[in-house]
Amino acid sequence: MTALSAIALSEARRAKAAALVRERGLPHRRIEEWKYSDLRAALGEAGIGAVVAEYLITNLPYGMDVWDLTRQDPPAWVTENFAGSTDNTMSAASLALADGGIALRVPAGTTLTDPLKLDFTGAGHVRALLVVEDGASLNLVEGVGPAEFRNVGFEIVLGKGARLEHLRICPALEDAVLVEEAAVRIAAGGVYRGHFTGFGARLSRMELEIALQGEGAQAHLSGVALLDGARHSDVTTHVTHAAGNTNSTQLFKHVAAAKGRAVYQGKVTVAQGANGSDSLQTAKALLLGETAEADLKPELEIFADDVKCAHGAAVGDLDVESLFYLRSRGIPQAQARRMLLQAFLEDAVAEIANIDNRELARTEVLTALEAVT
Repeated sequence: MTALSAIALSEARRAKAAALVRERGLPHRRIEEWKYSDLRAALGEAGIGAVVAEYLITNLPYGMDVWDLTRQDPPAWVTENFAGSTDNTMSAASLALADGGIALRVPAGTTLTDPLKLDFTGAGHVRALLVVEDGASLNLVEGVGPAEFRNVGFEIVLGKGARLEHLRICPALEDAVLVEEAAVRIAAGGVYRGHFTGFGARLSRMELEIALQGEGAQAHLSGVALLDGARHSDVTTHVTHAAGNTNSTQLFKHVAAAKGRAVYQGKVTVAQGANGSDSLQTAKALLLGETAEADLKPELEIFADDVKCAHGAAVGDLDVESLFYLRSRGIPQAQARRMLLQAFLEDAVAEIANIDNRELARTEVLTALEAVT
């Protein structure tokens, strides 16, 4: 029997994904989910190409399993979890066009204290798989390298009682078009905490498809976007409560100056029979100029009884009275504005449970505030 890689073993799924991409074409503003982030216009005639992007691991905790997706005869934990079905156009594109990527596993019952540092670099398409097995835990710090265009398809599987802390920081990359789709499946009692700090790009979109598949599963999402110039940042989420007594929270804060554009689209679906589900979405933005823009769109879709779900969104400017109060105490204008903006963003930063991750994100935000104000 001929030895095959994980990529080759999924040829039927790749063919189906390629057909989906050909049928739909590149996402554009006439598609509801993409109306604030016109990928087709951003890429122009260059399109999405077929180049393979790269990954870089700068810290691999002892006890993790690693598998390059181009290697032959992948282990069962790879073949069972890689290339799950998707209806997401760009995820399908990365599956159809990426000939490489990385798979990682935390074995059952393993608690890893050192963070896994994973960067996606270069231009093109790349796939990644992370499996955190039953009772295991991991802290993932994801970096985003510069590229003219990159499309990442990331699959994350959490077993029963597994825990994952996920911090993603996207630096300011004015000339880049960056798309990432993360599909997260969470079994009973599993907990996923994801925080997304972004400073924008020519077009930046982080899309999260999260399935709470077992009773007691949790997903807690937070993020900040701090945008200047003509930078764009889009976080689009879809959390599905597929089982009862599941919990999800979302808190996203945005600051846009000059011609910056912040986008948040959050949808929560509570499936039939998922009684006892608890969900809260909050998105807020501050606009620091007449040309800045924020598009916030939380949604709820409920098919069950006995649930607790709420959402809210607000867009405004810095509070004039608070600014006057600080100025009247002798604080310079620029410093007073930075203090108010930091206080506004801090709620979302404080959602990061891991102390080191929290300080890393906070430092990046404070540095960026110096430029904006």
